[in-house]
Amino acid sequence: MPRINGSSLRNITNGTWKWNCRSKNRLSKYPVPDSIWDEYRLDQEINDRGIRIDRQLVEEAMRIDELAKTGITARLKQLTGLKNPNSVIQMKEYLNGNGLETETLGKKDVKEMLAAAPDHLKEILSLRLQLAKSSVKKYRAMVNCVCADGRCRGMFQFLGAGRTGRWAGRLIQLQNLPQNHMKDLYQARSLVKQGDYEMLHMLYDNIPNLLSELIRTAFIPEDGKKFIVADFSAIEARVLSYLAGETWRTEVFKNGGDIYCASAEKMFKVPVQKEGINAHLRQKGKIAELALGYGGSKGALKSMDIDKKLKEEELQPLVNMWREANQNIVQYWWKIDTAVKDAIRLRKSTTVDTLRFEYKSKILWIHLPSGRRLAYAKPQIGENQYGGESVTYLGTDANKKWSRIESYGPKFVENIVQAISRDILAEAMRRLRDYHIVGHVHDEVIIEADQSTPLQEICNTMGRSPDWLPGICLRVDGYECGYKNFLLDGNPVRFSHCYI
Repeated sequence: MPRINGSSLRNITNGTWKWNCRSKNRLSKYPVPDSIWDEYRLDQEINDRGIRIDRQLVEEAMRIDELAKTGITARLKQLTGLKNPNSVIQMKEYLNGNGLETETLGKKDVKEMLAAAPDHLKEILSLRLQLAKSSVKKYRAMVNCVCADGRCRGMFQFLGAGRTGRWAGRLIQLQNLPQNHMKDLYQARSLVKQGDYEMLHMLYDNIPNLLSELIRTAFIPEDGKKFIVADFSAIEARVLSYLAGETWRTEVFKNGGDIYCASAEKMFKVPVQKEGINAHLRQKGKIAELALGYGGSKGALKSMDIDKKLKEEELQPLVNMWREANQNIVQYWWKIDTAVKDAIRLRKSTTVDTLRFEYKSKILWIHLPSGRRLAYAKPQIGENQYGGESVTYLGTDANKKWSRIESYGPKFVENIVQAISRDILAEAMRRLRDYHIVGHVHDEVIIEADQSTPLQEICNTMGRSPDWLPGICLRVDGYECGYKNFLLDGNPVRFSHCYI
């Protein structure tokens, strides 16, 4: 190991000190607002408080998963004769040799193959899906990060999403927990916690899937307390409608209507009821709503159409109908596009209603109604692949690499809407600070509360419109439970709907 003499050490130390001074001077131009520091302190309180897990359930779930995977592997060996049926190469060769050619064994591809596979391969593909189920990794993450007092901490990264400032999940990743839809979830949970593999094997065909649905129930409140879970309903759709002045949508929200039915009615110009007249059109309205709000087109519809119910010839007409029904939103995309380009090109401040766009210190700043700013480094205006103008800036791309990223009006609108939705959540969390928040997921807050804490009180407190966004129509849905997203002492959850 080379020896560093005193002179070299002084040079290194002086260089580090000078670099730190230069960095400090540069950062001093961008002071962090007091409101963001307050949010950061609240974030640390939540991270330090942690959330309790049911360690017995977690440990038994991991043990049962091992038993299930062993049984599935043995059955696959019996059916295929393969030494390692979990091997992608071996399984692909087997399927190709039995008349089912495939280049990949991804979950989505196996599901598609399963629908059209010959009968003698259906069980093999179904077992392959079960073997590939990776949700048990969540249980391992719980074991790896649980503290001595049974609580998991440090699961939320403040300003984790660089573009919008949203929180990011860490460790267990609460942001992408599988949903549960089983009617007898309470019984299944009890059997897993008891470690009764034989009974589970008799009652359920797919144990890996069962364990996946039980992940949310591994989070439990302290003894004698309950979870109150409250979330903003359709928050992005409400913010987008508010900003763009799409009043018919806001009226739907104010009246407690179904936005998917209302959107389908606007698009197809016929009455649509969820379980009544023209009910089949609601699904098309839903797919369009979820896919097209930020400039999406045919490709976005295809991605959102998980069940593949839309025909190719329907796609472009659906895009056209949605845009025709939401002309203010479409116009808003291009207002933002123009404001961004003018700010960059002319080096001046531009505005669109409550938003301000500013080019300063080689950064495009978007000033949000909350007072927070979004930043895009070294923006430029260039030509896109279609010959039109586009904005590019330096940022972290999908491959986690620092590169030049292309954007345009609808994409900036998406960033703005998600950032404002995040700020609404942060504002609500500040109001709920004294209620013992233990977690938050997207637009949802999880509170560990005394049994006497009223659910409606939490919903009312959370659902008030921020002073900096007057007149926006928010709705908060809530329920209380004995463990995350399930039952309170074995009784069905109680839902509450709050209109503000």
